[in-house]
Amino acid sequence: MLIIGIILFGLLVGAVAQFIVGKSGSGIDWTLAFVAGVGGSFVGGLIISLLAGDGLALRPSGIIGSIAGAIIVTALWSWWKTRSASPVD
Repeated sequence: MLIIGIILFGLLVGAVAQFIVGKSGSGIDWTLAFVAGVGGSFVGGLIISLLAGDGLALRPSGIIGSIAGAIIVTALWSWWKTRSASPVD
């Protein structure tokens, strides 16, 4: 049950990150939402929770860190896709 919760939370955070970054013009890329949500939640949430002194408990600082991490992953992915798609002079 925990795994399903983590996956759903990751998808939600990834979708929110796509809305914030502005990638939602063509709809939500659910694969990117999953990767950014779970990866960003793990890295951002863990780092912010530990820096805030909350430990590994579910706290608002971890949720904010999860969203921040997902935004960073989504922005980097969008930058990488536009960089690799543009022709090299």
